[in-house]
Amino acid sequence: MKPVVTTDAPVVNAMSIDVEDYFHVSVFDGIVPRAEWERMESRVVANTTRMLEIFDEFSVRSTFFVLGWVAERHPDLVRAIARRGHEIASHGFAHRLVYDQTPAAFRADVRRAKQLLEDISGRPVIGYRAPSYSITARSLWALDVLLEEGYEYDSSIFPIRHDRYGIPLSGRQPYAIERTGGTLVEVPGSTTQVGPLNLPVAGGGYFRILPYWWTRWGIERVNRMERRPVVFYLHPWEIDPEQPRLRAGSLGRFRHYRNLHQTELRLRRLLREFRFDTVENVAAKTRDAVPHGDGMAYPLPYAW
Repeated sequence: MKPVVTTDAPVVNAMSIDVEDYFHVSVFDGIVPRAEWERMESRVVANTTRMLEIFDEFSVRSTFFVLGWVAERHPDLVRAIARRGHEIASHGFAHRLVYDQTPAAFRADVRRAKQLLEDISGRPVIGYRAPSYSITARSLWALDVLLEEGYEYDSSIFPIRHDRYGIPLSGRQPYAIERTGGTLVEVPGSTTQVGPLNLPVAGGGYFRILPYWWTRWGIERVNRMERRPVVFYLHPWEIDPEQPRLRAGSLGRFRHYRNLHQTELRLRRLLREFRFDTVENVAAKTRDAVPHGDGMAYPLPYAW
């Protein structure tokens, strides 16, 4: 007897956390020089531990894209994440925007982070997310580097228009990129499509700044109309309204500090209303369903 196939089962989305401290955020580049990072009050362990407790409460597994700089100083945090059954993935080492690096510097950064995270966790690290989604049309060479360095999927391309990142015409759902060295699966930042526009529903600042109903509506729309998962992301500092206030321009302050006091309550509500798993598992489930080359992210001429 053939099994009964149903489309009524809830879509399982991907939960992800970019593990960095509040002073690592790109908006503070130049305000907190890297030479001063060691002297800053660190809050990443307490905030990440709080997120682990929340995920335990809701029986949710997540992908933690851990910054190598954090892992080097807090290896027990990486071990705790792995011990609780979550995926360890790479956020690079030094939180430098990809398009501000040379290919050689980027290779050294992602190689160092991968080796460090694997040594600490005792597990293979196959996923990468760039700081501030900084794989753009001018840094597509980074995808070849990731493949050559042993990564199997990337989650660094956001198919929207933004002043810091984005490839607006990129594929909206996970797709395979075939290269001579193998295949890399791209898991883009999530959007819902309204007419010609891709509207972000992926989390982070969009989750804090916009009303909760926007995220809920967007995820439901993708799950119901497209029967596809959404990739959601947050940072540990986003549940920490008591973090030190740093100097920045008005737009930077708005983006970073807006509604920090509401994020944990919103996250709890989100975990009650939707199902989540790791990016690795969601990517694996969609890999076979997406034809290689479908929805390629590069409709514009480029030298790659």
